Amino acid sequence: MSPRRSAAEALLTRARILTRAAEIASEEGLEGITIGRLAEELEMSKSGVHKHFGTKESLQISTVDKAFVDFWRLFVEPALAEPTGLRRLRVLCDNSVRYLSEPPLPGGCLLTASLSEYDGRPGAVRDAVVEAWSGWQGQLRAELDAAVENGELAQPFDVDQALFEILAAGFALNSAVQLGQAPAAAIHARRAMERALVQA
Repeated sequence: MSPRRSAAEALLTRARILTRAAEIASEEGLEGITIGRLAEELEMSKSGVHKHFGTKESLQISTVDKAFVDFWRLFVEPALAEPTGLRRLRVLCDNSVRYLSEPPLPGGCLLTASLSEYDGRPGAVRDAVVEAWSGWQGQLRAELDAAVENGELAQPFDVDQALFEILAAGFALNSAVQLGQAPAAAIHARRAMERALVQA
């Protein structure tokens, strides 16, 4: 086997492991994924899974990273084709509602669930969750700031308040979807996000 083929197969195996890890974590939390469990479910040896990640903590961090990269690629990057500011912000909000109401993972948004799971637990996994979440917050804030600078939002405009309300709507939507209230909740989330942009 050539080194190039061997490396490609290793990447495919790693991706397969992380895909299953993300599915499990979305339903049971990051603590639900272990090297032993993944080895059993994927019919691999423990050493085979271990060589890709080394530790459970590394596996958990890689799972968070995968979930964030997938979200960014599918729902953020398409919005970046829009002009910066209010137009892009609205597409980002709409895409986030679509992501939360029709989640690609069986247990909903992994990052949202991970925030609750790790908000009071220090360590490298929490740091990875915070970093991923900060990336999403940062993108929304950048578009809010640009919309203010472009004169697209009524003045005075409180960016911090709008950001809080947009994120809160996402949290509420994720919870509602997991409780089986998706159709109405998606409508309410869109309204809440739009109202955050029209401040009294």
